[in-house]
Amino acid sequence: MASEASNEADREIVVSRIIEGPRRLVFDAFTSATHLAQWCAPKGGKITTHAFDFKPGGVWDATIQGPDGSAYPNHWMWKEIVPPERIVWLYGNGKDDPHAVPTTVTLIERGATTEVTMRILYATKQERDEKVAKYYAAQGAKQSLDSLAAYVTSAQRSI
Repeated sequence: MASEASNEADREIVVSRIIEGPRRLVFDAFTSATHLAQWCAPKGGKITTHAFDFKPGGVWDATIQGPDGSAYPNHWMWKEIVPPERIVWLYGNGKDDPHAVPTTVTLIERGATTEVTMRILYATKQERDEKVAKYYAAQGAKQSLDSLAAYVTSAQRSI
């Protein structure tokens, strides 16, 4: 068992952040393409959604345009949704992508704040290392949570 846990730690990226806002509001930021488009793209980028169905087995198909104009196809298949505590999806390049990467977001209520932890688990340590070096996956995950925090703060102001 210990070697399996160690092996898993070698294959994952884990990013956590405290967000000023209630857990339900943080959870809701994942529940529609409109919400995701406001915070999920890299700074200066934009998202075009082609399909969205927030339920287990449902998908979010989108193209993320980077600040440099490059377009990146994105496919999320929602695997598990436990409102407002946990969301699990497979991230890949299409419906049958055998290399889709499981991502788990957990939300823990901490008074008026929410602790968000994103865990991305790659098939191998080498794949994780490549995504970190070539695609800045760890920085991207951190930036996503920072953008989520800003979005939640903004949403609270408009309530």
